Amino acid sequence: MSAVPAALKVNHRPVDLEGVPADERLLDTLRWRLELRGTKEGCRSGGCGACTVLVDGRPTLSCLTLTRELDGREVTTIEGAPDHPAGRAVLEAFESEGAVQCGYCTPGFVMALTGFLGRTPRGHRSTERLLRELQGNLCRCTGYAAIARAVDRAGREAP
Repeated sequence: MSAVPAALKVNHRPVDLEGVPADERLLDTLRWRLELRGTKEGCRSGGCGACTVLVDGRPTLSCLTLTRELDGREVTTIEGAPDHPAGRAVLEAFESEGAVQCGYCTPGFVMALTGFLGRTPRGHRSTERLLRELQGNLCRCTGYAAIARAVDRAGREAP
């Protein structure tokens, strides 16, 4: 497979990548080339949401996205969440509500919720709607009660 260059922004920093295999997934680029290991590899087939990042502000499964497709785009990972106004609120809500158990799924939940809250006005953020937005994110440790509380809190408190 041929190698391609890719220039993108990751967490507001320009990143120029050379020699990226054309079939390399964003997940692998983030974790192994850029050493941003907060994005987790779950199923590698788009079924668990653990690898969710934001691409131009929208939740995206990094295990299903080729790095070469993102030339010129903005990627935000869990490491960049504190710099995002909604991301800060989501992180605080997850911590306050004890919505982190083993933590493996947490980055995906945080980024999916951050993306949704970042583009949804307050009047359109019912807890039911927010939970529907997270249906593709799975947690194997919990009964989701703490996550639901964190989602409700973030929906109320995020700018």
